[in-house]
Amino acid sequence: MLGFVPPLPQQPGRPPSSGHMIVCGDDALARRLAVELRFIYGERVTLLLPPGRDANNPETPLTQRGRAAALFGRMSAAMNRAGNGSGSTGGSGDTNAGVEAVRIMEAPEPSDDVLEEAGIDRAAALALVYDDDERNIRAALTARRLNPRLRLVIRLYNRKLGQHLEELLDQAAAVAMPGIDPALLDASTTVLSDADTAAPALAATALTGSSKIIQAEGLLLRAAERPPPRPGESADPGLCTLALLSSTTNDPAGAEGSDSSGDEAPQLLPDERAVADATGRGTVVLEAISRADPDRPATRMGGRGAPLAQIFSRRLRWSALGFALAAVALVIASLLTTGDSALHSAYLTVLDLLGMNDPAEGAPAARQIIQILSGIAGLLLLPLLIAAVLEAFGTLRTASSLRRPPRGLSGHVVLLGLGKIGTRVLVRLRELDIPVVVVEEDPEARGIPLARSMHVPTVIGDVTQEGVLEAAKIRRAHALLALTSIDTTNLEATLYARSVKPDLRVALRLYDDEFATAVYRTLRTAHPGALTRSRSVSHLAAPSFAVAMMGRQILGAVPVERKVMLFAALEVAGHPQLEGHTVEQAFRAGAWRVLAIDATPPADRNPDLAALPPFDPEGDATPPPSGLVWDLHPGYVLRAQDRVVIAATRRGLAELLRRQRSAVPGR
Repeated sequence: MLGFVPPLPQQPGRPPSSGHMIVCGDDALARRLAVELRFIYGERVTLLLPPGRDANNPETPLTQRGRAAALFGRMSAAMNRAGNGSGSTGGSGDTNAGVEAVRIMEAPEPSDDVLEEAGIDRAAALALVYDDDERNIRAALTARRLNPRLRLVIRLYNRKLGQHLEELLDQAAAVAMPGIDPALLDASTTVLSDADTAAPALAATALTGSSKIIQAEGLLLRAAERPPPRPGESADPGLCTLALLSSTTNDPAGAEGSDSSGDEAPQLLPDERAVADATGRGTVVLEAISRADPDRPATRMGGRGAPLAQIFSRRLRWSALGFALAAVALVIASLLTTGDSALHSAYLTVLDLLGMNDPAEGAPAARQIIQILSGIAGLLLLPLLIAAVLEAFGTLRTASSLRRPPRGLSGHVVLLGLGKIGTRVLVRLRELDIPVVVVEEDPEARGIPLARSMHVPTVIGDVTQEGVLEAAKIRRAHALLALTSIDTTNLEATLYARSVKPDLRVALRLYDDEFATAVYRTLRTAHPGALTRSRSVSHLAAPSFAVAMMGRQILGAVPVERKVMLFAALEVAGHPQLEGHTVEQAFRAGAWRVLAIDATPPADRNPDLAALPPFDPEGDATPPPSGLVWDLHPGYVLRAQDRVVIAATRRGLAELLRRQRSAVPGR
């Protein structure tokens, strides 16, 4: 079944325009991405979804079509309100009143005929964000054959496969278009993972200070969340202040961290006056930059062996130590009483312990007493050896089984759900050496083998059932990350955990914005002294996918309560707001801010700023210095050949890209 559904008023049957973008997917990320491209970047979008569950009633909330139409309707109404208000940006074109709707199609698979109907031959970019890696790969190969010039953005969970696929599709584009600009070829295929994009932000909510790490050319940018300063104190701005958090000192329920909070909402990229006037508000600052270590050994993922401490119990190790001390004492006693050499005394004592020595008849009384004591100690050796053998066999037999939470565990993070997102968050938490206890209902879940190999304590059971969270030691936990795919399950687990421990740090994975906002405000009201965060994976990942479809590189997305701030790499050439302006003049409060400049000559630049710069470990034990300069003088003039790293809001980055396109002749 292939159908065209206009969710909002538009011209029925209108074919897609040249340069439009196509989004193919089957979950929330596809709908979020279509919203991002249409209502933030002003692109013409065709959204390809699988057929709805109920063909007789296609507008039920259970259908993909109904969910997309509702989401587009809310966004269109919001944009029209913005366009009719006083804050309209009159020169930005089609982002306000009269927004054309997203074109929605339905098809089970993105086949040749379906993609041709969607206008693949005239499209500028295609996003394949199905939850199935195999379907995305198959569709990417088909799309590259139908349109070699197409920019592809592919969602893949398998990182290594994604790297190989990106190289393969870029080679196919190079063969089909001889002489293509290498810069354009580099942006031709981009492989991303929503799990990798969202995992750092989700893991950061479990940490005190909520630091977010962004990597750029081997350097680590740390965006740290800081509490408001006390009376008489001044806040440390770090390298720069990236955001002001919601004002929650006097009214915890008055700001849920979204745009609907009015003046209490978080402010992204504030100017110096706004920072100075903000009293009682926390901040997100860019802290000192540190270098990533390419030689850092990977966190141990389990392996086939097991440490000695995991093979033998503590009681057995103490018993062995006591026996060893007794044997040493007998050797010393024999040495002092018989006058033999140390080696001979040790030899006789070992024989006595093992019952292999002849009786000390006719020997001095001291020697006979020592032999009797050694025989008694030797009797204790036998059960000790048997216990060691049994424990070793038991440990090796259960090495592949899941561990139970230790009795004295405390200060850990309870992670609910080991799907794609939960698995990536688990890896991130273990990389940071944070103790974790996992709760998963499905014993065959994707992340169970990983948890087993990493020896992470795991509780198998339904988190909504009584006793499951208690088994995870929730009363002594530091934080709860509810990352299952069911909103009500996450909410129920959170409410129960808060009833057990009111000050528990909590982060929920919720899809619906209105539901998430209501939950967030209610939890903040009921527990003002505890940190609460609601996170949507699609909301965190969609900006990175959208910018990749525009042909730009996103270094990371940092959530600021219920807003998202982007770190991007841009060429100054073609951006009239940057080229020829000083760093201070280029700063636009609430939109974008230049953080660093790449001083490397254009011919020697690393095309992927998120990757570690290559170096020869045999020729040089340390990596070469990064070309990025972070401590920029406000008077530095940006040149056309410069490449910069900026922090930007979603709308600010969209405005930069729109102005660049309008500045290019023929666009």
